[in-house]
Amino acid sequence: MIAGDLFHRQPLLRELKEVDYLLGSLSRTQVVLAAGNHDYIKKNSYYRTFVWSSNVHMILSSEISCIELEELDTAVYGLSYYEKEKSEPLYEKIRLRDNCRYRILLAHGGDEKHLPFRKGAVESAGFDYVALGHIHKPQELIQNRMVYAGALEPIDKNDTGRHGLVKGSLNESGCKAEFVPAASREYIHMEIEVSENMAGYALRTLIEQEIQKCGVQNLYRITLKGFKDPEVQFDLYHMDTFGNIVGIVDDTIPAFDFLRLLAANRDNLMGKYIERFGDAEPDSVEYQALCEGVRALLETKRG
Repeated sequence: MIAGDLFHRQPLLRELKEVDYLLGSLSRTQVVLAAGNHDYIKKNSYYRTFVWSSNVHMILSSEISCIELEELDTAVYGLSYYEKEKSEPLYEKIRLRDNCRYRILLAHGGDEKHLPFRKGAVESAGFDYVALGHIHKPQELIQNRMVYAGALEPIDKNDTGRHGLVKGSLNESGCKAEFVPAASREYIHMEIEVSENMAGYALRTLIEQEIQKCGVQNLYRITLKGFKDPEVQFDLYHMDTFGNIVGIVDDTIPAFDFLRLLAANRDNLMGKYIERFGDAEPDSVEYQALCEGVRALLETKRG
C-alpha cells in the first residue's frame, strides 16, 4: 500500500519505469498506490497513460473508487489527487460496495486542506485497516487499524525521528500492524551546552563526541546553549568534522561580569547602560541588548 506522494513532485517517465521494474519484480506481492498532493495528477502527468506491471494497481480516479484483488479476497478503496489541495471530507462519505472479505482504505490527507477526516467517522465505515499517507512521521491513530506509515526516509531537516514502513497481517483473527524502521539515517536536532571556559577547539571536540554517540550516519542541526566567554567567537564553519551537520545556531549568552563592569564604570556611559538593563532576565530580548551594547562599548574602548 502506497498512500500517495511516492514522489515529492511530478514523476518523470524514466522514474516511473524504474519504480515499476522494482515493484514488478515482487513475485508474491500485489501493490496498490495513489497520487498524493505532491505528485498529484496534472493534465500532462505520465501517471495518466503509464502501463504498470500486472501486480501494480494505481487508483487513478479523483473520486472514491475500489480495486478488488480477487486472489486475496480484498478490496482497496481510495482516490488520487488532481490538484495540490482537496478540502472535502470525502473519506467520511465512503459506502462499501464490494463482496470481498477484507477491506482496506488507502487515504492521503488528514488536515484541513488535504481531505480532512474524523477518525471515528472513517472507523465506522467498516474497514479492516486504514493505510494513511501525507504526514511524514509515523503515528498510529487507532492501534492496528489506522496508521500513518510516514516517509521511508526523512524529507528535510525538520523530519526528525524514526522513519520506515508498516508491516501488517490481515486474516480472520483481525489486523496486526507493526512499524519497521528502514531509513538509513535520521535528522537529529541536538543541543550542546557550552561553558564559560570553553574555547573553539574544545567545542569542536565536544560536538564530535556527541555525534559519535548518536551515530555519524545521521544528519544534525545543532543549537549551542549556555554561557560563553565574551572574548570567544566560535568559528561555526569549521565544526563539521564528519560532514553531517546541516546547520549550527549559536544561542549562547556572553558571560559578562556585569557587577564588576558596573563598579568600574558607574560614572560613564557603560555604567549607565548597565544600570538601564540591570534587571533583564537572561533569556529576554533586553538581556541580549545589554550584552550587545556592553560588547560594542568595550570594543570602542579598546579601539
